[in-house]
Amino acid sequence: MTTLGAVLRPQLPPERLRDVARLADDVGLEELWLWEDCFREGGISAAAAALAWTERLRVGVGLLPVPLRNVAVVAMEAATLHRMFPGRAVLGVGHGVQEWMGQVGARPESPLTLLREHLDALRALLRGERLSTRGRYVTLNDVALDWPPSTPVPVLAGATGPRTLRLAGEAADGTVLTSSTTPDGVRRARRLIDEGRASAGRSDPHRVVVYLLTATGPDADARLKAEFESEGLGPVPDLGVAGDAGAVAAAVRRLADAGADAVILQPTGDEPDPEGFVRFAAEEVRALVP
Repeated sequence: MTTLGAVLRPQLPPERLRDVARLADDVGLEELWLWEDCFREGGISAAAAALAWTERLRVGVGLLPVPLRNVAVVAMEAATLHRMFPGRAVLGVGHGVQEWMGQVGARPESPLTLLREHLDALRALLRGERLSTRGRYVTLNDVALDWPPSTPVPVLAGATGPRTLRLAGEAADGTVLTSSTTPDGVRRARRLIDEGRASAGRSDPHRVVVYLLTATGPDADARLKAEFESEGLGPVPDLGVAGDAGAVAAAVRRLADAGADAVILQPTGDEPDPEGFVRFAAEEVRALVP
């Protein structure tokens, strides 16, 4: 069964999160995803609040930019969330937007090396291992969590380029793909992820999450077009969807058939009714997605 979720975009002020999260919980949305975009809401603080305000909703953070965060701190935060809200937090890490990383003096010379070192250390710490390592970017000396998660915690990696997709297959437990990914893009990503998995001798499950830019309502086509233009994207077949529940569900199915395990509906930045968007996803689209 394809997991269906929605993004609460950080264009909304943090105080809107409670009402949206509670509604998502009430109407049965499976996952609500949050973004740690500079310089808006903090991903961990927002996720903790959303989890505390809800009972069953899974809350994803996609992504935590690794140049901004010491891996020991990420491990502590992740373990805390998973012990307080078992099985309900979904955390992804990634390169971050390099321009933003440069603004805060954290842009690495080799983003790929940093992500590899971060993933290896983070997954080891969350497994409860005691770790000493000295890499180009990640250095730990006899570090172990006092309160590691009581069950295995999947770590997802955000990826777009071929080398990062292969790395996600090697060193992460899942991959997050952006809304610029078509069904053919999901297939290509799966092939590259599988190449990485094969090189690392991995046969465990690997979850692929993809955002789907979605607009509904009377002005859906215009808002979707404006969003693409603001991102510098021209019209691309099967990229994004505007329309009613049937049209959105068909787009979700195309991504699932291409290899996505979870499709997260991403509203446009000017979505006029975030609560209505969550209700639309949970009550109208979900019924049409197997």
